[in-house]
Amino acid sequence: MLGKAAIANAKLAYHAFEETFTSARFATIKARFSARVQRPLWASTGTKNPAYSDTIYVDSLIGPDTVNTVPPATLDAFRDHGNAAVTITRGLDESKSQLAELESAGVSMNQVTDELEAEGVKSFADAFKVLLDVVDERRKSAVSSINPLADSVAKRLSTLEADSVAARVWSHDPTLWADDEAGQTEVKIRLGWLHSIEDARTRLDGYLSFAKQIHEEGIDRVLVIGMGGSSLTAEVLSSLLAAANIEAKLSLAILDSTDSEQVALAAKNYPPEKSLYILASKSGGTAELLAAFDYFWELSKGNGSRFMVTTDAGTSLEKLAKDRGFRKVFNADPNVGGRFSALTDFGLVPAALLGMDIPKLLNSAEKVKKVSTDVHSAGFALGALLAESALAGRDKLTVISDAPVSAFAGWVEQVIAESSGKHGKGMLPVPLEPLATPEMYGNDRLFVYLRQTGEFDGNVTALRNAGFPVIEFPFMSPYDVGAEFFRWEIAVSIMCHILGINAFDQPDVQDSKLRTIAKITDFQKTGKLADVDLVNINDVKAALNAFVSGAQTGEFFTINAYVPRNKETLDALQSLRVAIREKTKCAVSAGFGPRFQHSTGQFHKGGPNKGLFIQVVYDAQNDMEIPTQGMSFGTLIRAQALGDYEALVAAGRRTLRVLLSSPADLSKLVDALQ
Repeated sequence: MLGKAAIANAKLAYHAFEETFTSARFATIKARFSARVQRPLWASTGTKNPAYSDTIYVDSLIGPDTVNTVPPATLDAFRDHGNAAVTITRGLDESKSQLAELESAGVSMNQVTDELEAEGVKSFADAFKVLLDVVDERRKSAVSSINPLADSVAKRLSTLEADSVAARVWSHDPTLWADDEAGQTEVKIRLGWLHSIEDARTRLDGYLSFAKQIHEEGIDRVLVIGMGGSSLTAEVLSSLLAAANIEAKLSLAILDSTDSEQVALAAKNYPPEKSLYILASKSGGTAELLAAFDYFWELSKGNGSRFMVTTDAGTSLEKLAKDRGFRKVFNADPNVGGRFSALTDFGLVPAALLGMDIPKLLNSAEKVKKVSTDVHSAGFALGALLAESALAGRDKLTVISDAPVSAFAGWVEQVIAESSGKHGKGMLPVPLEPLATPEMYGNDRLFVYLRQTGEFDGNVTALRNAGFPVIEFPFMSPYDVGAEFFRWEIAVSIMCHILGINAFDQPDVQDSKLRTIAKITDFQKTGKLADVDLVNINDVKAALNAFVSGAQTGEFFTINAYVPRNKETLDALQSLRVAIREKTKCAVSAGFGPRFQHSTGQFHKGGPNKGLFIQVVYDAQNDMEIPTQGMSFGTLIRAQALGDYEALVAAGRRTLRVLLSSPADLSKLVDALQ
């Protein structure tokens, strides 16, 4: 009887199942109420006794409407030598005889199964209680981690629920973000991101076929030329893959600078004979993109097959692409703004070229979307927390990140700053500020930890123990970023609704652009750029210390550095951030110009007037002319810096301008504060 009782019992159980679900009574219920069969499940069918066949509990239990929870090793064995045939209905009389024989030997299968059922239910109940205890412990920990804000967030979520905010988001109700007609009109054409996942699935074949073409031609590198949200997603995806040691199909970088050194380095690393250039822009007319295009077009000798465009239909950039014979034009959804475009063509064309599994990325995002019909879901809860934090004076969102996922912090920065910094309101994102001990931070901080390796666990624990609110988001895989894109898009939209901000316009960005255009026009007429208010690096000590000492509690510093973005300048800026914080205990953000103008630039002019801005420029030593534009990259970036400075002054911001002799002089600013 060894090895036979369990199989015999299962076959009799299946026989009882068949009698019930093939009966006339069930047929009637099925016809009237669409009733479903309740299928038998054979659990734990691995073979534990080495004397038995390793597939015995699979081979013997195959039949219609059955479920078999096969362990991986058993499944592999079955693939190799199992018997794929309907066996569950065979030998029913033999099974009855075997159970009768057991009964006569004093073994009651009824008693055995009753005991197993009781033990099994208790085991599952105990395991479920452990699970609930873990969930409750984590819930308490999460609430504890935002202790200063927990009550206000709970009340806010109740208010959102009472106001049917979730349903109104999905019905595209513009009154959530704007009271005026013009604002509501803008909102109505900017909510397409809510449906980007479905739209992307319809475009998937186009992404994959284009990527396949590029890979088969042996093009092994891609340079994305664009600003802000149009290019940041590509940078994030490339960085996440590299950090996870996932080999991409090609090398990808972005160019979002007009610094001549940075342009020259991009041209060196991404030459036309080996590269594809993606011009990415919603509007199609940004100065940085057109300057870079003119340069790389001449470098390629007018080879349109090396260029493609991602833009809205009908833009001047689309016309340029068609006139010059570009390889491809991708028309993105016009109802999605640049900073919300991660899951549109702007992010997914680069993803396909990198060789990412796009369905997997979209599935990740869809997990958050599916639950986002309820205000207690991930995105809404985060949005309520951000808003309540800002309303409580904790309006500096400090983003801590483990190194492998640090690029995502830059994406978070742009979506928060450009969406929320308006009408004297908003939350300042402070990404990747070097960590300090808790006493170096004021009560204006909310911390977010993007965790993968746990390298900052000790610092985060210290912050929690000191009473600072800290929220933690784990990254297990590069594909988790799909969920995070959608979570933060929902969150920022809800935060702006609560704060009374239109999340989808950018009223203060244009001022800087118009001032830059005016400077360029003057230069083209006179051959001179009328630069003003510059403090030479050799004379900066007194001015810098006086400027820094003027900061008040709750204010912040921002370093706007119009220098090439590389390891040396990054390290120097990080050191300068630490030096300023040590003197003031203020939050210190930093950005490279003109890159930051398309993200945090909106917050700088439109957000709360709590900022002190240090602008850093230098005279380009190896400048390059921009073909057809009558000026150099050095002139363009200085005009952009000057236009931005004047826009800050016009907005009533306190600003110090510093002229370096070279980017290496950044370290002298640190020395000047000692």
